[in-house]
Amino acid sequence: MTDQTPEATADDTSRLTYASYLDLDVLLSAQNPRSDEHDEMLFVIIHQTKELWLKQILHELALAQRLVRAGDLVPAYKSLARVSRIQAVMTHSWDILATMTPADYLRFRGSLGTSSGFQSDQFRRVETMLGLKDDSFLKFHTDRPEAHAALTAALDAPSLYDDALSQLAAAGLPVPTEVLNRDVRQPYVASEGVEAAWLEVYRDTTRWWPLYQLAEKLVDLDDALLTWRHKHVVTVERIIGRRRGTGGTEGVAYLASTLERRCFPELWSLRTKL
Repeated sequence: MTDQTPEATADDTSRLTYASYLDLDVLLSAQNPRSDEHDEMLFVIIHQTKELWLKQILHELALAQRLVRAGDLVPAYKSLARVSRIQAVMTHSWDILATMTPADYLRFRGSLGTSSGFQSDQFRRVETMLGLKDDSFLKFHTDRPEAHAALTAALDAPSLYDDALSQLAAAGLPVPTEVLNRDVRQPYVASEGVEAAWLEVYRDTTRWWPLYQLAEKLVDLDDALLTWRHKHVVTVERIIGRRRGTGGTEGVAYLASTLERRCFPELWSLRTKL
């Protein structure tokens, strides 16, 4: 294999077009509705767009986590803030989907078979990276080895919150040893000791400013995720009511139960004690 010459590289760039740079022919050929119903195209594009944004969120979270793990808290803020903005865009997309009436959806619902957003491996990886660990979702991805491996790797690795707590301890704050040495594959359980450590940060924000700002960026993520979940619940109920979802899920009942989840529980509970 020969090295590319500077002239060849420049020549290739000179022929680059908007369509070829973005690989538009591939991207725009990926919408394949299973019925002839007009509204199915919207349904496909909304969900494909969501997956593209999830890909970018994973990209940003990976960088933020590397920075936090290295103790570079301030540079991590940019990626975390970007994720929050993306989450807001994803939440607004439910308003577009809500222009589809129940009658519109029921005309093509049967074409979806057993597919369900419940099976999104990228969404589960985002949850996992934020600390909501649940290996029960692995079974939905056995037919896609790369997705299964990526979710498994996220389950096996410390979450962003685990890394934030390590930085809390590295700064000299009293994070319990059992929390720092916990099995990171297991779901995180709220700790009074962790709450007490964060309380020190919030009671002296000037002294602990980088950790305080990190905590607030994390709360932004949790807040945006909860907002997205709530809008999801409302949109689904508006379109299908309380019937079961595709793929055998409980539909609105399941989605509503997720509103109780918090990725960073002590960052919420401490506010009552300030």
